[in-house]
Amino acid sequence: MKILVTGATGFIGRAFSHLALNAGHQIGAMILPSETPPKFLCRPGITWLKGSLAEPPWAEIKAFAPESCLHLAWIATPGVYLESPENEKYFQWGLHFVRKASELGTRHFCVAGTCVEYQNSKERLSESRTPIQPTTPYARWKNELRLALEAASVTDRFTLTWARIFYPYGIGEHPSRLCSAITQKLIRNEKIELRTPGSTKDYIYIEDLASAFLEVMDRHYCGAVNLGTGVGVSIRTIADTIGEFVGKPELIEETHSPEIDPFGYVVADPTRLLELGWKPKVDLKEGLSRLVQNLTQQ
Repeated sequence: MKILVTGATGFIGRAFSHLALNAGHQIGAMILPSETPPKFLCRPGITWLKGSLAEPPWAEIKAFAPESCLHLAWIATPGVYLESPENEKYFQWGLHFVRKASELGTRHFCVAGTCVEYQNSKERLSESRTPIQPTTPYARWKNELRLALEAASVTDRFTLTWARIFYPYGIGEHPSRLCSAITQKLIRNEKIELRTPGSTKDYIYIEDLASAFLEVMDRHYCGAVNLGTGVGVSIRTIADTIGEFVGKPELIEETHSPEIDPFGYVVADPTRLLELGWKPKVDLKEGLSRLVQNLTQQ
């Protein structure tokens, strides 16, 4: 299959492109004109398309003639993306991009949504049962894109997978993300003060997330689907596990005045994904072990 990937040099895009190439697919990878392709992705089967969502390389995309598209490109900077006004621009760019690509012949689109589109719940989040109630600009504009693309898919005659991503982690993630930030601080002998130790999320190893994306795309799945494991893990458990791997558990402590996490329990009901035949291969302990080993060797 010929797959067009936006955000191909991002954390998820790199992992997906690598896996899809290994599976025999051809990748048309969009990359900013100022960027240099990662060396491990410079291999047969990948075509680099220089441009951006604001100014896509339409002539090159048409020449590549993708059958499917994985749309990942969006603002994702930790500490910034949830409230950024840039989210509205990515909505506008993404809507125009998908509709134009469909005009050029792409018939299936898999678009990255987010688990925080859902209403807060103390139960696992279900595509069919949990209400949608986004509370941040990031989640609201993601959801607006879903609604717009669902309508466009009828008039423009393409199929749509709306993939709600939970909490990816692993080698290659942004250094400010939770697992890497804790690891690096412990390596530097800095104390870790946990402000929301009981906060529980569904962490999915990056290679498992890439394989989940490939599964839904291979099957041209139509509709919303959670990309998560169904297993909730607390920040305290993550910190303690990393502390043991680094050999400095004594540096981890909880704040005397814990904060309330507005997303205190975010865990997927992965039934739809599991029914497609997908299974996670890397549990949390193995995933954190790989990440710690990688960061320790840098």
